Amino acid sequence: MNKVMLVHGDGAMLQTAVLQDGRAVEFFMESDPQSGLVGNLYKGRIVNVLPGMQAAFVDIGLAKNAFLYIDELLHPAAAKQGDKPSISELARPGQELLVQVIKEPIGGKGARVTTHYSLPGRWLVYMPGADYVGVSKKIASESERGRLRGIGEGLRRSGEGVILRTVAAGESERSLQGDLAQLRRQWEEVERRGREARPAEPVMLEAGLMRRVFRDTYSSGMEVLVDDPIRFAEARQLLRELAPGSERQLRLYDRELERKTLFDRYGVTAQLQAAFAARVWLPSGGYLVWEQTEALTVVDVNTGKFTGTSGLEDTVFHTNMEAAQEISRLLRLRDVGGIVVVDFIDMEESANRERVRQELEKASREDRSKCQIHGWTRLGLLEITRRKARRSVGAQLYPLCECCGGSGRRAAGKRDGDPPK
Repeated sequence: MNKVMLVHGDGAMLQTAVLQDGRAVEFFMESDPQSGLVGNLYKGRIVNVLPGMQAAFVDIGLAKNAFLYIDELLHPAAAKQGDKPSISELARPGQELLVQVIKEPIGGKGARVTTHYSLPGRWLVYMPGADYVGVSKKIASESERGRLRGIGEGLRRSGEGVILRTVAAGESERSLQGDLAQLRRQWEEVERRGREARPAEPVMLEAGLMRRVFRDTYSSGMEVLVDDPIRFAEARQLLRELAPGSERQLRLYDRELERKTLFDRYGVTAQLQAAFAARVWLPSGGYLVWEQTEALTVVDVNTGKFTGTSGLEDTVFHTNMEAAQEISRLLRLRDVGGIVVVDFIDMEESANRERVRQELEKASREDRSKCQIHGWTRLGLLEITRRKARRSVGAQLYPLCECCGGSGRRAAGKRDGDPPK
């Protein structure tokens, strides 16, 4: 499997794409290095407490107050218990506390925050108050999972928690120990700043897109091409820090010499246009209709131009299997979050429905965000949920039309350029 990371810089704009065997599987963009909020830590001040919602609103200096649910205020072990105290026993207006953003403001909703702090490193995630060791579920080998869990238990102090990331597989105890030591120092600095900060002030800002991409998506042997000299130097420094010895995988792409942009050269521009379209074609001639609503994402599967060769059930099954693979890729590429409902073409054989579900489940294991396949409804729809933390890249890449407000419709007789009513 050949993986390539492309990094395109243009002033303050930064776009990155990860290709797997020539196909784009992940895409990220950032127009402002300070625009991302997830992972940021703030000295918050509770504005009001709502016992009926078991939640509080916290001022962290943003336009809208952040939302703090009781489970994010209790100790992680207590949050899993059924009998919980009233939030009014734990929080009061005017109270100051350190909070971390876990979900950016989306639509009319404010950010969501927690007191379950976590600091991601290259090999592990450090949680100063979690008191447990976790190992990425994507590490399939039970012996490796046991080895990593044992190292984690040996390295952590009482009360601390660590999660061994997928990339920790095969790493030495020394590497993991160094990562944890660096994260402990970072947390000590957070605590010091938190004591000195005033309410609604940032205490620590999460790394920008460049560092996050290398920290979270780079893997050994992956080729990296960067088309901006300044960001090339930054990428080289990041590789030296996060993956020493991998600098030879890095290459500066010369736009003038190639006479094509980096994304055009590798077909990313065309792939993104196709992937974010309302109708996405499948290799066989079938297609997906992709609709985003306020509450959920709906995907409809159609045979389109594909007529098959050996019967209707085989034609439908082949189209649905292709669709399952493509839907998994598009969920990652579009960075879709929340509830997703897929209307696959009806299949008569229950074994075929199960194989389609299994194919989608298998493909979703490559997803870095938590993606769960919940199964078929009575109406024959497949339900999926995917964790959402940041603003969708689709909303940044293709903002809503000013004329129709995203509906794709306008009143009869309305002229181009008239604002929506």
